[in-house]
Amino acid sequence: MRIMAIDYGDARTGVAVSDTTGLLAGYTTVIQSRKAEVVAAEVARLVKEKGVEELVMGFPRNMDGSEGPRAELYRGFARQRETATGLPVHLWDERRTTIEAHAILHESGKRMKAHKKNVDAVAASLILEGYLTRKRLEGTLD
Repeated sequence: MRIMAIDYGDARTGVAVSDTTGLLAGYTTVIQSRKAEVVAAEVARLVKEKGVEELVMGFPRNMDGSEGPRAELYRGFARQRETATGLPVHLWDERRTTIEAHAILHESGKRMKAHKKNVDAVAASLILEGYLTRKRLEGTLD
């Protein structure tokens, strides 16, 4: 079962897709657009192309766990993805994923200037890996 993670953003949206076993993050990309309809179309294209069966999307929360001001925007985008793809969308707490993604890129020797190109894809991979780990622990990974 392929699962896609989405790190939705204002200017860039990171995407990560698991391997066919649903155990590992595999394919990653960044959608470069500020337009929700462009992002939506590209997500739909990737869902079809990669044979994705489930979606997980980063969800903004404040550090205290409360919902941030962008929460309703993200919920709306998630509902639109469910309607457009017919697939369930699971919201995943994305606190600290971008910070962790920057740290990973820094540790790999990438210059700060180069982070902008890849940080959203790395953040999507972190969302996907967290989600896959939870599914394995719960025994719900098919």
